[in-house]
Amino acid sequence: MTTRTITPDELAQLKAAREEADRRYNDALSALYAALPSGRELPASPPVPDERLGPTLNERWPVLKDVEAPAGWRGRVVRFVRRSVEPFFARQQAFNAALVEHLNNNVPVARATHAAVTDVLDRLQHHIYDVVHFQVLLMGFVQQITSYTDTKDYEMEGLARRRIEDLQELIGAVGGVGDELQKRLELLGAREHRFEARVSSVTAAHEDFRGSLALLQRAQQALAREVEQLAGPRRTGPFSERGTGFLFEDEEAAKDAVPFSPVASSEPISSSQLAARDQDAYKYVAFEDAFRGRPEDIRARLAEYLPTFEGASDIVDLGCGRGEFLALLREHGIAARGLDINPEMVQICRERGLRVDEGDALTFLASLPDESLGGLLAAQVVEHLQPDYLVQMLATAQTKLRPGARIVLETVNVACWFAFFQSYIRDVTHIRPLHPDTLSHFVRASGFQQIAVRFSSPLPAEHRLLHAAGDDELHFAFNRNVDRLNDLLFTHLDYAVIGTK
Repeated sequence: MTTRTITPDELAQLKAAREEADRRYNDALSALYAALPSGRELPASPPVPDERLGPTLNERWPVLKDVEAPAGWRGRVVRFVRRSVEPFFARQQAFNAALVEHLNNNVPVARATHAAVTDVLDRLQHHIYDVVHFQVLLMGFVQQITSYTDTKDYEMEGLARRRIEDLQELIGAVGGVGDELQKRLELLGAREHRFEARVSSVTAAHEDFRGSLALLQRAQQALAREVEQLAGPRRTGPFSERGTGFLFEDEEAAKDAVPFSPVASSEPISSSQLAARDQDAYKYVAFEDAFRGRPEDIRARLAEYLPTFEGASDIVDLGCGRGEFLALLREHGIAARGLDINPEMVQICRERGLRVDEGDALTFLASLPDESLGGLLAAQVVEHLQPDYLVQMLATAQTKLRPGARIVLETVNVACWFAFFQSYIRDVTHIRPLHPDTLSHFVRASGFQQIAVRFSSPLPAEHRLLHAAGDDELHFAFNRNVDRLNDLLFTHLDYAVIGTK
């Protein structure tokens, strides 16, 4: 049974509304018809100007006429009388002349005015007739609008009913197809979830396999070097199998230097405690590959220190790691050499053709002649050192640098909470966090001057706290506190202390 969507009461209301609309329409049409102006008759044309006395006036306006006087005494009397009365009639004759001239001049004007008025009245009469005719036609048009719109409504209603019937049939068909599609989609969704779960497990296994493979490769390389060292004499002293030797071209100065031994001291060293033994060194290399960053990123960050060493030579990179900064110095023609306690790091650098020694920083610096270095960089090294070791290393570096040489010590900005919790404590080889003020004090106390602190690696904006929208006093105070928290918690991740001897 078909469900009715319109009740009888609603139909009655619609009928009453339609009848009320018809009544208002008829009333408006009647009022419009009653307001039509009727065509009133215009006044008749004015009479034609009267010109009948014109010729008479033109003939009789002269008062004094030249009359031939008779002969004799009569002529003398006439001429005497004429001379006596002529002054009295001269003004009258002048007036008559002016009046006649004025009338003659206005005759054409009167004729033209009469013709124009007659033409205007005729045209106006025709225009009134045209307006009345247009109004009659307009009323006829208005009366036809209702039937015209009703006819359109009937047609559109029929078409709408036809479309509704078509749509109902289509909806029924689509409903059946939709149910089938829904079942198929649910089936595909279940399969997709199972597939994603399998892909996730495979991806995780693949990542674990890659990490394990990298560790195995590092272990294999370490074992190969151990076999080579057991098969032949170990390298001692400042000269390596690559023949790199000291950093200096002056052989006499090199003779005065204390021989450098790669044996680590009993104190914590520069790179990591995990790398203290050669057979475990590859583990820390894998750790740096995973968490310190890609070599190209480290290279881009260390490139900011190139202007600091511009024009210098004999630069030492303590804790050189994978040799990113040494490669930059070589590309810019600056003589440099690196040091790292991790044999895996040293091997990676040497494979790239870089001059790198293995050992701890303090022993290495002590082996160099005084005032023989043109600059020193230690990036992400000092946080691996005990305080007394760091102070001794700075004092030794101060004696080995030439006057005017720069020292750059970069480390994690532990004043930034994000850097402390995300970077510093992640590396188990970090020994002591160094506040920028603390490290600056140590460098200054070691005899360096022109101390500057340079912050780097700003935290991306998406990791910082956001302002609240609003301009009232409460929002202003809230946003000010947000700025303070950002400056304390989410600022620069690294900083460097730069000093000059």
